[in-house]
Amino acid sequence: MERKLTAILCADVHGYSRLMGGNEEATVSTLNSYRNIIDSLIARHRGRFVGSAGDSVLAEFASVVEAVQCAVEIQDTLKAENQNLPPERRMEFRIGVNSGDVIVQGDELYGDGINVAARLESLADPGGICISGTVHDQVRDRLALSYEDRGEQPVKNIARPVHVWRVVFDGTPAHRLSQRYWRRGALSLTGVAIAITVLVVVQHLSLKPPRTSASIAPPEKPALALPSIPSIAVLPFTNQSGDPQQEYFSDGISDELIGQLSRLPGLFVIARNSSFAYKGKAIREREVGRELGVRYVLEGRVQKSPDRVRIGVELVDTSTSSEMWTQEFDRPLNDIFRVQDEIVGKVVTTLGLIFKGEEIKVPHEAKLAPPDNLEAFDDILRALQYFYRFTQEDVLKVRGWSEKAIAADLNYAPAYALLSASYMAAVLFRWSDNPASDLERSYELARKALVLDDSNAVALAQLSQIDWLQRRFDKAVAEAERCVALNPNEPICYEALGQALNVSNRLQEALGAAEKAMRLDPSRQDFYAYFIGQSYVDMGRYQEAIPLLKRHLAVFPDQPWAHVALIEAYSELGRDQEARAEAAELKRINPQFAYKDVNKDAARNARYEHDLRKAGLQ
Repeated sequence: MERKLTAILCADVHGYSRLMGGNEEATVSTLNSYRNIIDSLIARHRGRFVGSAGDSVLAEFASVVEAVQCAVEIQDTLKAENQNLPPERRMEFRIGVNSGDVIVQGDELYGDGINVAARLESLADPGGICISGTVHDQVRDRLALSYEDRGEQPVKNIARPVHVWRVVFDGTPAHRLSQRYWRRGALSLTGVAIAITVLVVVQHLSLKPPRTSASIAPPEKPALALPSIPSIAVLPFTNQSGDPQQEYFSDGISDELIGQLSRLPGLFVIARNSSFAYKGKAIREREVGRELGVRYVLEGRVQKSPDRVRIGVELVDTSTSSEMWTQEFDRPLNDIFRVQDEIVGKVVTTLGLIFKGEEIKVPHEAKLAPPDNLEAFDDILRALQYFYRFTQEDVLKVRGWSEKAIAADLNYAPAYALLSASYMAAVLFRWSDNPASDLERSYELARKALVLDDSNAVALAQLSQIDWLQRRFDKAVAEAERCVALNPNEPICYEALGQALNVSNRLQEALGAAEKAMRLDPSRQDFYAYFIGQSYVDMGRYQEAIPLLKRHLAVFPDQPWAHVALIEAYSELGRDQEARAEAAELKRINPQFAYKDVNKDAARNARYEHDLRKAGLQ
C-alpha cells in the first residue's frame, strides 16, 4: 500500500439536522453555495478535495501552513456570507486540521491521520478551528494567529491522547490552560464539576463515528470537447535539483515552453495557470486530458547544477496514457535557450507526424530572443512567481525583479512588458498615487518591449488597456485583436479583447472573448467569472451576474471592479441593502476609490455613477 505524510482538513456543518428540519430547500441551496466557496479556497491554497458525505468536507494539503490558512479563510469568508442570512438560517462549519501518515488507494485516503482530523473538527466551536499539536508545532511561528491550549484529549481508537489547540483569529483573547494543577490534584469543587462536565462531553463526542469523507459531492465536471486541431498542455516540470530554492527555475522552463508553443499556428495550447493547477499532484494523464480538453500533455523534469542543466521530457497521449515521444537533454547552463528551442521543435515535429497533417512551422517572428545576460532570465523567472497573485505587495515585487532584469540586460523584452504590467495594475486597481504618470510609464515600457519583440502578448495587452482608459476605444480593440492574431493561445490577449469590446459597448462579442479565455485556461474559472459577470451586468442580466461575481470575489476579495459590478447588479435589482454592504467593502479595500467614465456609452456611465452614489460612494 502507498503511504504518505499529508495535512488533512475536515469540516462539517454545526446543527445541520436543525437547519434541514426548518427548511430543506434553503439549507441545501446554502450548503451548495458555501461548498463552492470552500472548494475554491481549497484549490487556491493548493489543496485537493478528497470527498464529501452529507454536510462534511475532507481535503488534503501538501503544506500544513496552507491547510491552516485555508481553514481561516473559509471561516472568515463564511462569516461574512452569514451576515446576509437571518440568524436562524445561518450555516456555521466546524473545522479540524491534522498532519499525519495516511494510506492512499486511488483518490481515497484512510488511516488514523484522518480519524484525528475528524475528532478535532467535532471539538471545534461553530465557526471555529481546532488543530493538533503536530500542526501547532509547525505553524505557531509562521502565521499571525494566536492559539488556545485545550490540553490533551482522548480519541476513540487512538492509543494516545491528542494535544488540541484552538485557533484564535476572531479577536477573542487566547490563553493557556495550565496543566500543573490537574497533575497536583489541586482542584476546587467548581473545578471538579467543570472537569466532570468536560469529561462527559469529550467522551460523548469521542463516540461519534468519524467523518472520514466529507458534504454533497459536486457533480462530476463534464469532459471538455477536444479541439479540431492538435491540443496540448505543458505540465509544470518537476524540480529534481534537491534544492527547493530552484523551484522557480523548473517553473520557468515550463513557462517558456508554454509561451513558445502558444505562438504556433494550428496548435491549441492550454494556458499556464490551468497547467500549473497540477503542480505537486500525482499526474493521471487521462484525467488531465479530460479536465483540460487536450489530446496531449508534455511532462518533464529539470535538474540544475551550477554549470549544467539536465531536462527530461515526455509527450503523452491522454487517451491511452502512452508515451508518444521521450528524450533527455544534458547541456551547459549557458545553452539553456537553444535547449528550449530544440524541445519545442521536437514536440512540433512529433505532433505533425502523429496527425499526418501539414507540418506546423515556427514563424521566425515567434521566436523569443534570449537575453545576452543569463541573470536577466533568472530575474524574470522570479518575477513570474508573483505576477499571478494580484496583490499590491506582489505587484511591487514584480516591479523590483523586472527592474533588476532590465539592469542586467537592456534588450530583454519580457522584462519591459512585465514592468509595464506592474504600472498598469497600479492604475487599474487604484493603488497609484499618480495615475497619469504611471499610465504614461506603462505605455513607454510596453512600446519598448514591442520594439524588442513586436508580438509580446503582455505588452500588447497593456497598450489595449491604456487606449480604452484614454477613451481610444477603436484603437483598444485593434490592439487586442493584434494580440490575439499574434498569440492565438494566450488568454491574456482574449482577456484584453473582452475588456476592450465591453467598454466599447460590443457586449456579446466581449462575452465570447471571455469564454474563449476561460476555455484556454479552464482551471481559473473563478478568475474569468468576473469578465463574464461584468458582461452580464452591462447586458442587464443582473440575476445571472451575481453568482459569477461572488464566485470571483471568493478567491479575489480585494478586486475593486468586481465589487463595482456587484453594486450595480444589486442596485438595479432593488437590493439596496446588499448594494450598500458591497460599497462599504469597496471603501475598506480602497477608501479613495472613485468611479470614472470608462465606457464608450454615456448612458452606462451615468447609470453606474447614479447607482454607486445611491449605495454611498462617489
